[in-house]
Amino acid sequence: MSPRHLLLAVMIAAIWGFNFVPIKTGLDTFPPLLFGALRFVVSALPAVFFVRRPPVAWKWILLIGLAIGVGQFGMMFIGMREGMPAGLASVLLQSAALFTTVFAFGLLGERPRPITAAGMLVALFGVTLIGVDFGHGSPILAFLLTIGAAASWGLGNVLMRMMNQSTEEPVDGFAFMVWMSLVPPLPLLTLSLIFEGPAADLDAFTDVPWEAWASLAYIAYLSTLVGFGAWGWLMRRYEAGTVAMYALLVPPFGIVSTVVVLGESVSALRLFAAALIVGGVALGSVRRRRQDEPAPAAEPPLPTPEPVLSK
Repeated sequence: MSPRHLLLAVMIAAIWGFNFVPIKTGLDTFPPLLFGALRFVVSALPAVFFVRRPPVAWKWILLIGLAIGVGQFGMMFIGMREGMPAGLASVLLQSAALFTTVFAFGLLGERPRPITAAGMLVALFGVTLIGVDFGHGSPILAFLLTIGAAASWGLGNVLMRMMNQSTEEPVDGFAFMVWMSLVPPLPLLTLSLIFEGPAADLDAFTDVPWEAWASLAYIAYLSTLVGFGAWGWLMRRYEAGTVAMYALLVPPFGIVSTVVVLGESVSALRLFAAALIVGGVALGSVRRRRQDEPAPAAEPPLPTPEPVLSK
């Protein structure tokens, strides 16, 4: 990868890592389910009028939109509202790699390689450490919701793999993200009206501070559209594994930005657990290739929402 493109990959990781700061800021104003609905409305409009719909069946757009848009972001936003620190959320969502492997085995029959299984065990140990530490004096519901968000992301990853296997043409990740964003707003808004209440939703729009609007614009435009657009551009020029490894920089950027901007504190135990999770994911992502085997062609970019190593 050329120096300019390497810098671009690092910049995208920084954008996605910092993403948890505006999410936390937006949740201070909007109820989580309402904020999730707004996030996808802004991501879809007006971009959907200028981006061609990818050549995939509507069922894939619907299923992946529900898994990632409603499941992942719905539970993640609620978990952060319930007390999950933003920096820790950026790390815990890395456990999506574990769930991706489990769902791939159950739905596709893909058996994990020994090195992948070893990486899963290392990452799982890190998640367990955080869970035990977080359970002392912190809302365990926030932890469970964040893990549930990671599970939904893992399911979405496998559904995207199934979608790509069922299509003849490469699926452009940026276009898919834009069109997928049409799915979550209605179910998220419905759930918001049921569980958060119309009064809370209406009150949220009373004297909205500029920071909340700026946060919404950041996660919808800069993190989603600009981030995924540039990520897809890199994925079309380099091997998928080469580009994907830079997503492992997202948690360090996430932790540093939340400590500096939000003043969050991170214990030594949680830092150690975070290193185990990121290290386990990195270990499980190692791909071995014979020296005489040609390098694989770059895979089409997959629309993973706001990778938070998560999107």
